[in-house]
Amino acid sequence: MEVKKIGAKIRKWSRTIHRDLSFFFSGIIVIYAISGIALNHKRDFNPSYSISRQELTLSGKFPMAPNINEQAVNSLLKQIDEQNAYAKHYYYEEQKMKVFLKGGSSLDVNMNTGNAIYEKLQKRPILNTFNRLHMNPNRWWTWFSDIFAISLLIITVTGIIMLKGPKGFWGRGGIEFGIGILIPILFLLFLL
Repeated sequence: MEVKKIGAKIRKWSRTIHRDLSFFFSGIIVIYAISGIALNHKRDFNPSYSISRQELTLSGKFPMAPNINEQAVNSLLKQIDEQNAYAKHYYYEEQKMKVFLKGGSSLDVNMNTGNAIYEKLQKRPILNTFNRLHMNPNRWWTWFSDIFAISLLIITVTGIIMLKGPKGFWGRGGIEFGIGILIPILFLLFLL
């Protein structure tokens, strides 16, 4: 077989493999892209949870005795509709109690005055799930992620070789490829 025919066949198979793997993994590419952007900005906001903070005054007879039991704590939690979420509580000062709730929320109560701070932690419905996938939640997902990573390499290689001429690797494509490799190298050398 001639070299030209072999090259044409390799480019044809590259287009097919490139196209099929790209379609197959497009969903996970979108998920990883969205969660990657969110995780890149975790200094600006919590990408997995929204946290709201509310100052309030609880009703009841204050000052309350220190070291109250779980039942008394649940009566306070009822005022914020969290009576079924009790996890534990402790006193961090003589008259200041911190109550931890299931799911990560908390209630900080001044037992002298009834003044309290309620911090409610809620999962962000879509981002939390995407972020969990991005951070490999279990062994099976790790295997899938490895297959995905290998497929990205294959998508890259087939993308490089499927075009020939001035738009291919030995033309404009090669220049873009070089720049794409140079950018992370410059970050590693000068910005990190």
